[in-house]
Amino acid sequence: VVNSAGQVSGRQPSSPAGVLPASGRAAAPPRSALQAPRPARMIEVICNDRLGKKVRVKCNPEDTIGDLKKLLAAQIGTRPEKLRIQKWYTIYKDHITLEDYEIHDGMGLELYYN
Repeated sequence: VVNSAGQVSGRQPSSPAGVLPASGRAAAPPRSALQAPRPARMIEVICNDRLGKKVRVKCNPEDTIGDLKKLLAAQIGTRPEKLRIQKWYTIYKDHITLEDYEIHDGMGLELYYN
């Protein structure tokens, strides 16, 4: 390799990332970057208001509780602001995702009307 001063050296040029792999080729992008994105796996959540109404809603784990309330409101005909979703004594906040609350497929939640 000839450097800018015209001197010849026996050393390999360094790559911008720092170190070349043993093969001397640049590293390939991670496998996940080459694969097409998988479709989101939908889950079904059962909401029971204990007044005789049991609603099953299909949603994504990445949806927020607010999104779940909107889906519920569309099915039962009540405004989303009037709904409260909870499990035992934990009241779920609108801006947190179902994934973060560890709500899984087939899980039952309590539905209350404010």
